[in-house]
Amino acid sequence: MNLHFIDWIWNIRGSLALAPEQSSDDAFGRLDPLFRETGTTHERTNDMLTFRKQNQAAQDKMATFDGGVLQIEHGMGGAVLRYRLASRTLLLCFLAPLLFLAFAQLTITIGKFESASTAAAEKSKKPEKADTVLQQHPIDKALGAPAPEKPKKKEKNSPTAAYVFAALFAALYLVGRILEGRLVKSLFRKSLRGS
Repeated sequence: MNLHFIDWIWNIRGSLALAPEQSSDDAFGRLDPLFRETGTTHERTNDMLTFRKQNQAAQDKMATFDGGVLQIEHGMGGAVLRYRLASRTLLLCFLAPLLFLAFAQLTITIGKFESASTAAAEKSKKPEKADTVLQQHPIDKALGAPAPEKPKKKEKNSPTAAYVFAALFAALYLVGRILEGRLVKSLFRKSLRGS
């Protein structure tokens, strides 16, 4: 199965032009501190660097990503750093709205089932007296407590909370997808410039 059509969901791809005088060794040397964090393993072969992260610390500047490939390509216009970074966090933020939409649909289905069973139960019940007055205890009456009210009908389950959470995670995914792409590009640019 070819995942190329859907892997954009959890992968960030990009490219960055290197300075004309910058070699592959110099570029990877400047990027090296980013891959010396706790829980990060990396391997470099010629013009390609692959990395993996496990249990990355929150202070890690690339904590969002679980692995990836950085490759330097030499062309007519000069050297270009191309990267593909994978993130389970982005994937989970993409899938979370679908989960909450499923919860909303389940709530609606259960509500329909309950209302149907309640309607059937009320048809089979004998009609109650409409003017049934609930008695108040004499002590409550003496203390000035309000008279008891008839119990209200049970409120139906609402899918609103599930819709709200689905919208929150969808917004979180969209913001994260755009923001993480820009942040990692800026991080690589600063590292390559040595600032």
